[in-house]
Amino acid sequence: MSFQIQPQPPARPNRCQLFGPGSNTNLFAKMAASAADVINLDLEDSVAPEDKATARANVIEAIGAHDWGAKTLSVRINSLDTPWWYRDVVDLLENCSDRLDQIMIPKVGCAADIYAVDALVTAIEAARGRSKRIGFEVIIESAAGLCHVEEIAAASPRMQAMSLGAADFAASMGMQTTGIGGTQENYYMLREGQKYWPDPWHWAQTAIVAACRTHGLLPVDGPFGDFSDDDGYRAQAHRSAVLGMVGKWAIHPKQIALANEVFTPSEEAVAEARAILQAMEDAQASGAGATVYKGRLVDIASIKQAQVVVKQAELIATGV
Repeated sequence: MSFQIQPQPPARPNRCQLFGPGSNTNLFAKMAASAADVINLDLEDSVAPEDKATARANVIEAIGAHDWGAKTLSVRINSLDTPWWYRDVVDLLENCSDRLDQIMIPKVGCAADIYAVDALVTAIEAARGRSKRIGFEVIIESAAGLCHVEEIAAASPRMQAMSLGAADFAASMGMQTTGIGGTQENYYMLREGQKYWPDPWHWAQTAIVAACRTHGLLPVDGPFGDFSDDDGYRAQAHRSAVLGMVGKWAIHPKQIALANEVFTPSEEAVAEARAILQAMEDAQASGAGATVYKGRLVDIASIKQAQVVVKQAELIATGV
């Protein structure tokens, strides 16, 4: 283990991030009452250019008008290559209530993008005397973003979470697909006449998880475009959870339950983790550094793995 210990990510549930366009005010109350851990009110891709100003005003009002409970409340601003992003930040922080927790910055390509938003946010907070410091979450959506993923993760103490935006990422990489996440028909291996479909997003997700874990951020899986395919969503979510991601986006309300199902440790998994911790505690009490549990070796590394499961279950149970 390095002398420099990995910082811990924010201690909060982040199983499902529910997105809704800021231009559709009818959705806000439903989003607030949903079972999602994180709400992302969107000013970017789901809002038409002519509706940007109206959506921004809607979101500012909604932040203070609705009871968001214990949810993490975030607003996705427009990307830094547009003429709208600075007004998103200025109007939000000068006019919305302190209930806002985070700003989501899309299409981040380098640490300088974070610096630009951080400088503006810091100035507004100081000028307006805002008592609550706004956190940042970002989306990796380009070749540049993935190449610079670690410097982005370390770019500001405001950084809280990072997601993969599969659609824009695919376009930036020149990938021959129009799908948003999931299995890609032509990305397959052939063995003895049988096709096998590997995961084309695996390597990008792994890079994001590594950067997040190195710098104390929450790694989150992005959207799954086919909201009629529950099994496909569940399969991608399971793969992401195994890789170390803590949650997944929902672009349709029906995906909330699927995300919560996958990223909530089962009772069996929690019981198993607690049993491993107890077995190791008993072994250490007798002076042993390892033991056998159900026919397999468990040691200090096993403790760390089991603690991840138990901690996640406790976070979800307490809603902290």
